[in-house]
Amino acid sequence: MALFPRLMPNYLDGVFDDFFTPVRGDEMSKMRCDIYEKDGIYTMEMDIPGFNREDVKIEVDDNDYLTITAEKNSETNDEDSDKNYVRKERSYGKYQRSFYVGDIDKDNIDAKFENGILKITMPKKEEEKSSKKTIEIK
Repeated sequence: MALFPRLMPNYLDGVFDDFFTPVRGDEMSKMRCDIYEKDGIYTMEMDIPGFNREDVKIEVDDNDYLTITAEKNSETNDEDSDKNYVRKERSYGKYQRSFYVGDIDKDNIDAKFENGILKITMPKKEEEKSSKKTIEIK
């Protein structure tokens, strides 16, 4: 029990919890991820619960954006017509996130999907060596 009870709710609780989060709402909650770099390889681990491997698509476009799309259609069938749902919380639909990945080797991206976790490994591009040439001044 607090000595000084709160008279007003603290509206600032959690304001900075998602400060660096680029997307808000239901879409974000379905596709949370961690991205880290180790030994010249970026690794992304993304939670996509309730989806199968065939429901997930990964694309890299010409503008260097990696887009992950997970889509699942409603599983209604004839057996569902006689059901009287008391509560139905599982959602179906399309979820999508995009990330700018300008300094990766697009040809060597690898992805695995296991137990609702998508793991994408993306090697960094090797830095192009610039050749120096000394110009003689005349």
